[in-house]
Amino acid sequence: MVDSLHDNCGIFGIIGDHDAAEKTYLGLYALQHRGQESAGIVVSDGERLLEHKGLGLVSHVFGNREKLKALDGDAAIGHVRYSTTGETNYANAQPFTIKYKRGQIAGAHNGNLVNTESIRKEMEKSGSIFRTATDTEVVLHLLARSPKSTTAEGIADALSQVRGAFSMVFLTPEQLIAVRDPRGIRPLEMTKLPKGGMAFASESCAFDLLGLPAGRSLEPGELIIIDRKGNSESLFPFDFASPAACIFEFIYFARPDSRIFNTNVDKIRRRFGQRLAREQPADADIVISVPDSSNTAALGYSHESGIPFELGLIRNHYIGRTFIQPRQAIRSFGSRIKYNPVRGILNDKRVVVVDDSIVRGTTSRALINIVRDAGAREVHLRIASPPVKHPCYYGIDTPTYEQLIASSHTVEKTCEFVGADSLGYLSLDGMLGIDGLPQTGFCTACFSGNYPIPHIDNKSKK
Repeated sequence: MVDSLHDNCGIFGIIGDHDAAEKTYLGLYALQHRGQESAGIVVSDGERLLEHKGLGLVSHVFGNREKLKALDGDAAIGHVRYSTTGETNYANAQPFTIKYKRGQIAGAHNGNLVNTESIRKEMEKSGSIFRTATDTEVVLHLLARSPKSTTAEGIADALSQVRGAFSMVFLTPEQLIAVRDPRGIRPLEMTKLPKGGMAFASESCAFDLLGLPAGRSLEPGELIIIDRKGNSESLFPFDFASPAACIFEFIYFARPDSRIFNTNVDKIRRRFGQRLAREQPADADIVISVPDSSNTAALGYSHESGIPFELGLIRNHYIGRTFIQPRQAIRSFGSRIKYNPVRGILNDKRVVVVDDSIVRGTTSRALINIVRDAGAREVHLRIASPPVKHPCYYGIDTPTYEQLIASSHTVEKTCEFVGADSLGYLSLDGMLGIDGLPQTGFCTACFSGNYPIPHIDNKSKK
C-alpha cells in the first residue's frame, strides 16, 4: 500500500485567449503533482464544446500535438485526476461534458462531496442513469434537473444541495463559471489576462508558467461568471459557513512556489519548520529533508536551529506507477528505488530527518534504514505537522483509522516502529499559531477529528 497522502485533483480554466487549449495544457502540466491518473481538456469555439481526455500524465494524453490543434477555441477548462471517489478508468476522467435542456456544458471538480451517495440512490430510483462513479456527475444531474432560468443559477442550485468540498470550473459555449464551496476547503485561484478574459487554477504556479500575475483566491462561497466578451460578475449564492481551508495544502499538497489562500506556500512551510525546531530541538550535526515535499520545512528547521542543511537523500523523479519490481525480494525496495542516500554526507553524522507527515509509517521506517545503512550514527525524525490520526472526507485520499499509525500508536511506539533515535511532531497549536498564516479558519480534522462538515455518506474509512 502506498504510504503517502494524495490530493483529489487539479483544475484549470481560461477564457479570452485564442490558444485556450494550449494554455490549458500548460496549466495542467504545472498542476500535474495534484493528479497523475488522467487528464482532460474541453474547449469552446463559441458554438460547441470539443473534448479530449485519457488516462495517464498530461504529456502522455496530449503527447500528439495534433490533439491540441483539434481543440480550437478561445475558452477551455482542464482537469488532472487522482481518484478518491470512483475507480481509475476512462469513464471517470474529467472534465465531463453533457447536453441538456440549456445546451452543452462541461464541468471539472477538485474536492470530495459527502452526501452524493444518498442523492445518487434517490436519482436512480427515479430513473436516472449514471456512467461514472464520481461526485461530479451527480452535480451535473442536479444541474440538469434544476428549474432555474440561467446556467449560473442552475449551478448554484445544484451545489446548494450537496455537502463537502468543491472547487469547480464549468464551461458552456458562451461562458466560463468558477465556484468555490462556502467553507473554501480546496483552493481556487484567479487572474486576469492582459487583453481581457480570465484564468482560474487550483494553484498560482499554473499562472507562472503562462507569464500571468498571481491574482487572488476566490473567496469561500464565491461564484464568478465571465462571458466571451469579457463581461464578468461575482456572486455569493450560498448560505454563509465558517471558513475551513485545508491546512494540508500548506503542509504537503501545494507546490512551494505557489500562492494559495492569498498566501505564499513557501513562506508558511518554512515557518512550520522554524516552529518545529523550537518545539522539537535535536542535538545533531546536519538537517536533511525527505525530498521534495519537505525541502522547505527542512530549510526552516535548519535556519532556526543553526544546524547545517545538507542534501542527504536524492529522489528519483522518473518512477512510474507501472514500474515492475524484481521477483527477488529486496529489503525496502520501494523506498530505495525512489530515494538514494548521499553517503559522504551521512556517514558518521547525527542526522535530523525532516518530513511533512507520517501516514502508515512504513516509508519512514524504510527511509531511516536507508540513512542508517549510509553510516549515520543517530537519526532524529522531525515531522512538520501534527500526527495524522483521522481520515479525510473532503478530497484527500487518506487510509482508514486502522492504517493510520498515529491512530493506534503513541509517539514513543511510533518512534520504535520507524526505528528513529527520537521522534517529534509540530504541535497543532504551534502550527496554527505561526506568523503569516492567513486570517481564516482551517480544517484540521485529520489531526483533531473535528470535522467541519459531517461525513454523511462516506463511512468507508471508519
